[in-house]
Amino acid sequence: MTLLTVTHGVNDMYQGAIPALLPFLQAGRGYSYTLITGITLAATGLSSLIQPVVGLLADRRPMGWLVPVGMVTAGIGVGLSGLGDTYVWTWLAVALAGIGLAAYHPSGAMAARVIGGGDTRSMSIFAVGGNIGVAVAPLYVSLVINSSGIPGTWLLAFPALAMGVVCTLVRRFWRVAPATGPRAQGANGGTAQAGRADDWRAFGKLSVISVFWSIPYVVMGALAAPYVISRFGVSAATGAAALTAFTAGGVVGTLAGGWSAERWGRLPSLRYGYLVSVLAVAGMVLMPNLAGVLVCALVYGTVLFVPFAAQVTLAQDYLPTRIGTASGLTLGVTLSAGGLLSPLFGMLADAWGVRAVLATLIGILLVPAALAWRLREPRRPEARPNSGDDGRHAPPPRAPRQPAGAPVQQRAQARKSR
Repeated sequence: MTLLTVTHGVNDMYQGAIPALLPFLQAGRGYSYTLITGITLAATGLSSLIQPVVGLLADRRPMGWLVPVGMVTAGIGVGLSGLGDTYVWTWLAVALAGIGLAAYHPSGAMAARVIGGGDTRSMSIFAVGGNIGVAVAPLYVSLVINSSGIPGTWLLAFPALAMGVVCTLVRRFWRVAPATGPRAQGANGGTAQAGRADDWRAFGKLSVISVFWSIPYVVMGALAAPYVISRFGVSAATGAAALTAFTAGGVVGTLAGGWSAERWGRLPSLRYGYLVSVLAVAGMVLMPNLAGVLVCALVYGTVLFVPFAAQVTLAQDYLPTRIGTASGLTLGVTLSAGGLLSPLFGMLADAWGVRAVLATLIGILLVPAALAWRLREPRRPEARPNSGDDGRHAPPPRAPRQPAGAPVQQRAQARKSR
């Protein structure tokens, strides 16, 4: 699990590097908000098509090799993004990075489920690796671009290349990663779901929730730094602090979400996470000073990621015979929806201002906050029909009634056991 979590961190560092590059591209090349969010679309547009396909294929055959290959492809794409002077070159390079990100996630999520036994806390550990990578990305990008300029993006590719070499040399990784195929799922006690059918209706509701999770996530990632820069007149490096606060909060929120889901259930982490995130976005819009906005960005990143690991494991439990498909759709189409819509929010930012666009996220987050109350926990094979929807194990069966002629002590013991 450690090696897999590290690869997730390196892979998602490039997911965070793309929004971290945007304020530097805007300042250095004069791109509008529409063009800036168009680059976000490049990273997510192809992903929305590729990730479900990878998930379908991973359900049929082991594809653990996509973990290092996807990670390295993402690094190369980001590394190439600043080497050309034209917008088209940057767009295509970021699109290549998006392909790598899409190839990684379904196989990575399946491997995390197999290794971790399917529990939410293990999935949160895997997810937090990605969150750490996203949080580190603005600092790494700022260091590279401030020292080498935009043409120095090739330096950003080194972590992926180095980790790719490690994955090639550590043969144990290749024994673990292919354990994502259907034979491994059936053999692994944590993922075997004998006697359970796919619940596409519940999965559809969860997919809608995931879509409305991705929109505030992608829009905030693309516009957090420009928002701080335009509102308070600070430098691009200072603006990146808002993005760092948002992504650093995601690290805390993912760990907290896994812990709370194990303690109180997955559905409460969804319901209350979305409700509090509404208040955090309102704080970012209404706070009058930079320090307050940064604190709200940290809180927002934290509470927005509390539902993340629970959403992934719920999706896999709703489709127990199609784990790869569930992972690909949850991390693919639904997550990419925010990127597909990001140019629209960019045009609105050009017309209304970034602050007004962030205010619209309040209404968007109310949708998953409401829909989360309509979800139910998937029934586990050992659960009784009337055990409720809180995800806890069913109570032990009552002791059988004793006949009237049973000894007094035996009848007393039976009453105590009820």
